[in-house]
Amino acid sequence: QVQLVESGGGLVQAGDSLRLSCAASGRTFSNYAMGWFRQAPGKERAFVATISRSGTLTYYTDSVKGRFTVSRDNAKNTLYLQMNDLKPEDTAVYYCAASPALTYSTNERAYDYWGQGTQVTVSS
Repeated sequence: QVQLVESGGGLVQAGDSLRLSCAASGRTFSNYAMGWFRQAPGKERAFVATISRSGTLTYYTDSVKGRFTVSRDNAKNTLYLQMNDLKPEDTAVYYCAASPALTYSTNERAYDYWGQGTQVTVSS
């Protein structure tokens, strides 16, 4: 089992920045690729970013490329999502998730463990 707890969400204005954190416990954090997903009101949960076990490989959905950066600190068992130049359309509940994938995955079905989510609200 891997327990995941997100933090760092909040209410910000358009153009502001936030950094989300995801603290992992349980099994060895570095054995899992990690991902960030988000669910906006009235929409299905969608992929945002993913990172490989070592942190050397990353991938983003097009709408956040150049604005969001995913990273991890395996020594601290923590995943991060730095979000810059936030837009109202980034408003959502953000979830971190862990996958046994050898590289990374954009498919939420590849993820076995999920956090409870943290709310990000961006006002215009």
